[in-house]
Amino acid sequence: MTNYLSRRGFLSSSAAAATINMVPRMTRAQSVPFSLTATTRTLDIDGRAATVFGLLNDSGRPGIILDPGQRFRAELTNRIGEETIIHWHGQVPPNDEDGVPGFPMPLLTPGETRVYDFAPTPGTHWMHSHVPMQEMNLLAAPFIVHTAEDVAADRQEVVMLLHDFSFKSPQEVLEEITSGATHRNVAAMAGMSVDTAGAMDHGNMQMGTMGSTDESDPTQAGDMQMGAMAMDLNDFDFDAYLTNDRTLNDPEVISVEPGGRVLLRIINASAATSFWIDTGEMQGNLVAVDGHAVVPVEGRRFGMAMAQRLDIELDLPAEGGAYPVLALREGARERTGLILASTGAEVRRIGGLAEQEAPAFDADLAQESRLQAANPLVERQVDRSHMIMLSGVMQPYVWTIDGQTWGTHKPIVARSGERVALTFHNMSMMGHPMHLHGHVFQVVNINGKAVNGAIRDTVYVPPMARITVSLDAGEAARWMLHCHHMPHLSTGMMTEFAVEPRSA
Repeated sequence: MTNYLSRRGFLSSSAAAATINMVPRMTRAQSVPFSLTATTRTLDIDGRAATVFGLLNDSGRPGIILDPGQRFRAELTNRIGEETIIHWHGQVPPNDEDGVPGFPMPLLTPGETRVYDFAPTPGTHWMHSHVPMQEMNLLAAPFIVHTAEDVAADRQEVVMLLHDFSFKSPQEVLEEITSGATHRNVAAMAGMSVDTAGAMDHGNMQMGTMGSTDESDPTQAGDMQMGAMAMDLNDFDFDAYLTNDRTLNDPEVISVEPGGRVLLRIINASAATSFWIDTGEMQGNLVAVDGHAVVPVEGRRFGMAMAQRLDIELDLPAEGGAYPVLALREGARERTGLILASTGAEVRRIGGLAEQEAPAFDADLAQESRLQAANPLVERQVDRSHMIMLSGVMQPYVWTIDGQTWGTHKPIVARSGERVALTFHNMSMMGHPMHLHGHVFQVVNINGKAVNGAIRDTVYVPPMARITVSLDAGEAARWMLHCHHMPHLSTGMMTEFAVEPRSA
């Protein structure tokens, strides 16, 4: 028997959509700041109440949308009852507004208000706490900056903010992960030795096949095996996977026009989960990643690691109907999503578990290899290059950059104005979404092959892969460079990109 959402359920779901997808544009006069509040809120997760954090605007809804050319002028107030600080992910603010504890500004104390004022970078971005336990408790929201082309475009925008969620506290989740209660000891699988810095000795490993059976479909990648080992995909089984704070038991239903065009702005705000975005029967065009335009790529499945963003254009069928857009957890059956539906359409219920497990996300970098920047960096000679080694083990749970954890790290140095090449070489069996603050970069080499790749701020480096990105060093300051997998970050996988002033 086919299950449908009732008409009453459809209407209530549509009304409940007055959250992320009803965020008003912040059109206040440039001289008047708008407010953002870090606060607590209560969600209904499959009939069970959950108290989480949130970032709410003047109207009490999560996130912000700015008009073309509008400055980001905001008063951020801390109402969560503990110290916090917010990072404007994807933006390039002055260093003292970047939002990292003590770099250089201290955490906001409870009740404190801090003013931010900078010219924002257009595109699909987000804001989140830079205290990992708070980000794991959903202290995050969209940060959308429109261009003139966005305003002129004849299309409807829909935001999808993805989260993984546990009823356990973030501290309990991290304790389970770091204690080894939720995973196997990867290092033991091939008899590898582990040095005191957490790096792996791969002397006995044989590289297996990392090929794709169909280059046009990045989800058809072959199994990634290395001798007796296979990549480890998920540290923890969360209780729920959310799209705009809801599961598929009570999904957000977005009213759309038959034959219309929709731009999905998808943000992976999860702590430790990569997803495949499945557009179902609708062909999608991937038009931007991390807020930056790419040469359009057609497909029905596109993947994203933690902290990455995808902009996907969909042309809806003229006859109307209900069209799920799903986010599939990599290496598992869990899924989340929302439904685009025209008036009068029957909306079928969709289970939170798929029939089959989704594959690993971009293990052979087939998707990343297909992406080309629409507006690449200006070609120039590289002034400075760094090789950055990513390592780690599951037991003891230690993740390192260049063999060190935060606090014993060695800064990666550059000079303001230099063209810098950073090569990330992952020698661990988990993938790492590497995020650099205060800069954007272009992917220029994948496993030894030169590419004219995407402009990003977060690049996913799968096990045993090597990716080079190119950037122009910006403001002379200390900028964070870290893995955006929250348990990896929490256990020390962070360093700094130390930019020195220009030489006289």
